[in-house]
Formats: sequence, C-alpha cells, structure tokens
Amino acid sequence: MLQLHRAVQLGLVLACLLAVSPPAPGQADEFRTWREYGGGPSHAKYSSLDQVNRDNVHRLQLAWTYDAGDLDSEERGYHARRRLQHTPLVLGDRLYGVSPSLRVFALDAANGELVWEHGPDLAPGQESEGGVFIRGLMQWRGERILYTAGHTLRALDAETGEPVRGFGRNGSVDLREGLGRPPESLRISATSPGVVFEDLVILGSSVPESLPSTPGDVRAWNVHTGELAWSFHTIPHPGEYGHDSWPREAWRYAGGANSWSGISLDRERGMVFFATGSASDDFYGANRHGDNLFANSVVALDARTGERRWHFQVVRHDAWDRDLPAPPVLVTVTRDGRAVDAVAQITKSGHVYLLDRESGESLFPLREVATAPSQLPGEQLSSTQVLPELPAPFTRQAWDASTVTDRTPEAAASVLEQLESLSTGGQFIPPSTRGQVLFPGFDGGGEWGGPAFDPETRLLYVNANEVASLLTMVEKQPLPAGAKASDVYGLLCAGCHGADRAGSGEFPPLHDLAGRHDYHSMVAIVRDGRGRMPGFGAWLDWQGQGALANWLLWDKDESVNNAFGDDSPLFMRYRIDGYPPFVDHEGYPANSPPWGTLSAIDLDSGETAWQVPLGEYPELVANGQAGTGSQNYGGPVVTAGGLVFIAATLHDRRIRAFDKASGEVLWQYELPAAGVATPAIYESGGRQFIVITAGGHKFGGPQTGKYLAFALPESAPAP
Repeated sequence: MLQLHRAVQLGLVLACLLAVSPPAPGQADEFRTWREYGGGPSHAKYSSLDQVNRDNVHRLQLAWTYDAGDLDSEERGYHARRRLQHTPLVLGDRLYGVSPSLRVFALDAANGELVWEHGPDLAPGQESEGGVFIRGLMQWRGERILYTAGHTLRALDAETGEPVRGFGRNGSVDLREGLGRPPESLRISATSPGVVFEDLVILGSSVPESLPSTPGDVRAWNVHTGELAWSFHTIPHPGEYGHDSWPREAWRYAGGANSWSGISLDRERGMVFFATGSASDDFYGANRHGDNLFANSVVALDARTGERRWHFQVVRHDAWDRDLPAPPVLVTVTRDGRAVDAVAQITKSGHVYLLDRESGESLFPLREVATAPSQLPGEQLSSTQVLPELPAPFTRQAWDASTVTDRTPEAAASVLEQLESLSTGGQFIPPSTRGQVLFPGFDGGGEWGGPAFDPETRLLYVNANEVASLLTMVEKQPLPAGAKASDVYGLLCAGCHGADRAGSGEFPPLHDLAGRHDYHSMVAIVRDGRGRMPGFGAWLDWQGQGALANWLLWDKDESVNNAFGDDSPLFMRYRIDGYPPFVDHEGYPANSPPWGTLSAIDLDSGETAWQVPLGEYPELVANGQAGTGSQNYGGPVVTAGGLVFIAATLHDRRIRAFDKASGEVLWQYELPAAGVATPAIYESGGRQFIVITAGGHKFGGPQTGKYLAFALPESAPAP
C-alpha cells in the first residue's frame, strides 16, 4: 500500500496550494449547491463551501432525517433489487430525491419536511422491477425535473410534481423507441442520469449484458416536446466511423457498448463526454471479432448534434467485463507551467487515464501490453492492450504468492488449496474453462461512484475495491429437438443465477419464486426480461416461455417445442459460470488487506499523495484486526473546508470525513444501513448540509429508504 510520510503529504499539498489560485468567483458559485448529479456538469464532486472544516467537523450532528419508506427490512426476497443509491439534487430551498420504488419527492432543504411527492405510475408488469433504480435526477432551469422509471424518460414540474403533459406522451418518452429494432423486443433502462444542455436532455442507458441485448446508443431529446433530436450509435452502422471494428452485420444483433454510469458536460465548449461498457456477451466474443468501437471507450461528442469529436478506447475487444465504471471527470491540470483542460477516467482495473479535453490525447505516456491468444474456439482477443505509465495504479495489479490472505493460517491454507486449480497473474489473462483469478474483481477497482477532484490542489480522490473474483467459462450446447425447460435454463440463465439457482453476487436466487409470482407474471419476466436480465421472447415461443416459467415456479420440467441451433449469431458457445467472489473458508476476501481503499492522486505529477484503508469489518475489529478496508460502492465529495466526505462501505455502515491533505479520519457516524451512494453538499438558511442516503446494499444486511442530513449545531459561530 502506498502511503507517504505525513510531512511529505502536507508539503505536497501545500506546494499545490501555492502553485494555483482558488477558483474564480463565478466558478466557486457553481459549487455552492448540488444542482446536478456529480455536483455539477464536470462530475468533479467538489463543494466550495467551508463552513464545515477541519477545525469543527467533529461537531457535526444529525440535523434532519427523511424516511422515503417502501422498505426497512433485512429480508432479501422480492424487494432485494429495490436499491436506494440516490444522490439528491438541491434547487434553491428544495431538495429532490426518490424512494426505493421510484416515488419522486421534494423536501424543504433546511429541515427535510415533505413538500410534494409523485408516484412512478409504472405500466403493469413494471411495478416489481426492483432492478430499475436510479442514482440521480436531472433538471432544466430549475423548472423541470427529468428522470427515468423502467423503460421511460419522464418530466415533472419542479414546483408541483405534476407530469409535464407536453413532454412525449403525457409526460413520458419510451426509451425502447428509435433504436432500429422492434421496441417490444428490447430491454432498457437508465440507472444513472444524463445531462441537460440548452434544450436537450442527453442520456445513456443500462441494457442486458448477455444476448439478446439492446444497442447502447447515446441519445438526446428535446426537453420541451420529448422528440428525439439525435442518436450516436455506439455500435456503428454501415458507413459510420468504427463500423469496420465489428463484423459487418453486428449492428443488427449486437448489444451493450452502453454509457450506463452517467455523462459529463463542458457547457462552454458545447461538448459531452461519456464512458462505455463492454459489448454483450461480456466474456465471449466469437460473434463480434474486432476491437469493437465504441465499447470500453471514452467518447466526446458535440452536444448540439451528437457528432463524434474524439474517442479513446481503453480496452479492445473486452472479454473481462471491464466496463468503464464511472463518468469522465472534467479537470484542469498544470503542464509546463500552464493550465490544461483534461478528462480523467478511472477503470475497474485500478487505472486513471488523463486525456486532453480537446483532442483525447493522453497527457501521460502509454505502453502497449502484449496479450496471450484465447484458447476458446472462435474467440479472437486483441493481441495488445494499452495501459498508462502514470498515474500509478490505485490497486494492486497481479496475483502472486504475496497476495494470499494472512488473516489466519487456516484462511491462507484454504486459499492456497483453491489456487492449485486456477490461473493467476496480471491483467488480461484470456478467459478459459480452467478458471482464473480476476484481480481486481468484477466490481473493481474503481466503481460507479467515481472520483472527486479538488481544483485547488489538482488532487483526484478515488475509492476502490481491492478484492478478487473467479472467472470461469463453461461450454454450452445448442438445444436439441425435444429439449426440456431445465436445458433452456442451463443455456440462458445459469450463467448469472448459477446451475443450482442459488444466485451469485447481485444476481438473486431463484428458489421459492411461487411465493412471489404467479404463472402469468413469471411468463412476462421470461418474455420481456427484468432489470439487467434480457427478455427471451425472441428465442422462445409462447410454449417455451410457459415451460420455463413452470420449471422456475414448480420444477415442472416440460419439453420445449422450438429448439434453436448454433447458426444464430445470438448463440454463444461459452458462458461465464456465475460471478463468485474469491474468498477464504469463512467468506472473507482471499487476498491480504486492504480490501477497500481511498487514494489521493496528484494529476499534475501522476504521483500518489496518500492512500488509506476505507471501511472495516466490525467482527474483525472486535478480534483485534482493524484497518482492513471493505468493499465500498458510492463516491467521495471534496470540499474547500479541507475535507473528503464518503460513506460507501458495506460492512461498518459509516459515513466519514477525511482530512483531504493527509487521509486522517476526523469524523464518522454509523448509518442505519450502508450508505451506498455519493453524498450531496449544499447551503440552506445559512447552514452547510451534508446529506447521504442509507439504502443498504446488494449483498445483504438492512435496507432502508432514509435520507440523513448533517450540519453543525445552529449555535455554531460563522467561519
């Protein structure tokens, strides 16, 4: 773990402070409230407020709580995919948020009292889409709130909460339309908000990661009428740039390459920036030979027209699910004594790419890494990948003997035994049926919360998971004539939910479904999909859909009439064998700590200023093992008061304030459930507030619908 001596840390930050002046008054005003997801269009997650600072943060106390309801339970059944990962918006004296079931509401920002609320009014069959959650809202001129619910984009009047009837059809736009494929066959939502530029709302999407999937077009709609203004095809059509990086007909059947984490905006330049995920299927690409632009890329577009300005592909022909997990952050750094506008992009593998904002050229040297060929028939991996020389990775990059857990001798022995049958090494080990240690794992490294950037010091603050996953491929057989429903499950479903239906990670178990669904609702899910699950209506006729529903509900293994063979581009010969974490015999991470970290990275020099563990396991602390770090989801916020606020940690459920110069914890508070979200910071009635949602997380434990706001006591003197 990189951690500099405290004096060196403070000296480095002091040098940064002396080398740059504070933000100009107009720029500082932009950061005094939380009008957009990420704190502003740059996604810097920076607040210029300093009423709460290093000297008084220890006096923070709970100022108000709002319970949005919907759930408050440790039950992990039907509601398990209803997640509150939301960061609210603040417009004037109102705070806008959502409940776990997507009720949008407005509160008095000073005291948390409800002003209005509006239900999602989802169509039949969508009410139970617990996987359809949203991490933030959008707004136009403080007059209109825009958000997604299911496969719709919606507009509400910010003053009253009533739908804007002139937007789309009675206030709603169907995101399935305009993608060049039959809308009823597509599965799409948007878990992260986009941006509003002039009179356009620009949005990415969340789509299934296995086939059949949905193309990941980034699109813009007129904010007044809901009419589609432009589309950028992330899987290029014939004649478009990048079309030759795919098979000729891939644009008709391929999916993914979607911007699911959010969009950044440079209003002055009229440019939007987004990062994309991998193409579907995530782990086997025999039907998508080539580099697969614009998957796994940072892309810059003209915000008015959707025309490509530049792109930078981080992973070519991804077979490791290395989605770019967070929106690009717009930063200004110093090069040769001059200010340079840039884009900082974090990755699941623990890297930061720093790109010139105008050209997309890397501001630090890059190196080409040779990669081994795949041993899976039909797969053609790229022969090289590109990694940055600087900044140094913020996570470990390879698994070796020194990585094995040292928690107990028994834990080490259990991990060493598992390693005998696994491939290990650095990044880009070709997936195989032998299985490998993916380190960092499926959830990073960097995650969807993204980093925070301090314009005063040019330090980038990024939290990370540092745990491993197991990646194993399993060969599939095309369904023969007379196949059973269990065969269909093995082909279509077992890769996520497991051959035993026990679930894996965020993919829920599929036991005891009869207690929550009837035949008709289960058929609808099989046909249309749900959350990240694709619909299988394109593969199974009504009889096949019913047979699979009966097997899931009551274990009735009936024959399926229509079998499909391996001549379809949607048939993938290999699938991943679930998403298991690599753990010891007691369920703790298989690698040595830290298992979660918070790092400060100097974007001028590329050096790491400091790194500290983030989070703990209370039961390990009780046994004398503190400072391990833990898995964490959600991002940090950095302030002019010298602080970094972050919750995110799964196991100890705390929100913390760190000294941004040293990484020292100055304040912490235990939440009623894990704060798997990014805080928002704003000023109301002369007080500075820090608000966090305590929604809980996908791996178990309590879930709530609570928003908690912290402030100094009202009698606290002004700074």
